[in-house]
Amino acid sequence: MTLRTVPRAARRAGRGLVRRARTEAAWIGSRRARADVALFHEFEPPPTGGGHQFLRALVHELEVRDVRVELNRVSAGTRSCLFNSFNFDFARLRRFARPGCRLVHRVDGPIGAYRGFDDGTDARIAELNRELADATVFQSRYSLERHRELGYELADPVVIPNAVDPAIFFPPESREPLESRRVRVIASSWSDNPRKGAETLAWLDRHLDADRYEVTFVGRASERFELIRAAGAVDSQRLAELLRAHDVYLAPSRDDPCSNALLEALACGLPAVFRESGGHPDLVGDAGVGFREDEELPEALDRLVGEIERRRAAISVPSIADVADRYLETLGVGPKPDPERHSL
Repeated sequence: MTLRTVPRAARRAGRGLVRRARTEAAWIGSRRARADVALFHEFEPPPTGGGHQFLRALVHELEVRDVRVELNRVSAGTRSCLFNSFNFDFARLRRFARPGCRLVHRVDGPIGAYRGFDDGTDARIAELNRELADATVFQSRYSLERHRELGYELADPVVIPNAVDPAIFFPPESREPLESRRVRVIASSWSDNPRKGAETLAWLDRHLDADRYEVTFVGRASERFELIRAAGAVDSQRLAELLRAHDVYLAPSRDDPCSNALLEALACGLPAVFRESGGHPDLVGDAGVGFREDEELPEALDRLVGEIERRRAAISVPSIADVADRYLETLGVGPKPDPERHSL
């Protein structure tokens, strides 16, 4: 160790001590408390990616039902805990885990397939799952089967898709006819991971029929475009407004297990042109047209536009109410009714 690295190592050690001290203080303070569900996840301030968006919508739905949710701790009276992928403090969860609290692991990926390289994250997730999980939530059948192909058998698996906040993502009351104007296509991604489809957008930017289509990209772009309009990262309300102002959604990502961006677009009434990869085909169903190679994209777009009314009518997305019911069942809490749905 050089003199130059000593302060950095000391800072890391100091941060570790502070984390442990905070964990112990939180553990002591939780001994007389209780909640219905604990959630272990490190939220980032918006605008953020799909995992954060879904978990915010889920927590909101649970709280509307008077389900008490606590974050990053398990109180003495708490009956169940949902921990998300690897986006939390492993040591803190180990400290709070105890007999009598059902632990459910929400798993993404596989991360190696999603990122395009294996840095050991999937193995660490599987190790934690073996150590602590009573059950595992996969976001799609694709994710479950892909983990099994890689040799990961996780605890008592169940498939529960993501869902979006219906107060934000909903169809417009009316749409401008397509006649005498260009078709408006939109794609979105918070992540600048190349596997989100940057190369496909770059290809489309070079080959776009600008007389027939206009394309908008919302999010963090790793490419500079000539014809595609880049709108930057925006919050959920603004994203929903942009989605409702367009006609077609483009989902070019690879090995995406359950794309929240795609679900948001479908919920806003947009049929999709999607890469036949990951969980896209199951999410879209008959509400879109798939493609495998970039060169197939213009034909897929033309076909979708020619069938747009039928494809739009086929849109079906999971409701956050039904998804919350399934999470509560898996957590062993038992569904508390959605007050609006059950007051009808």
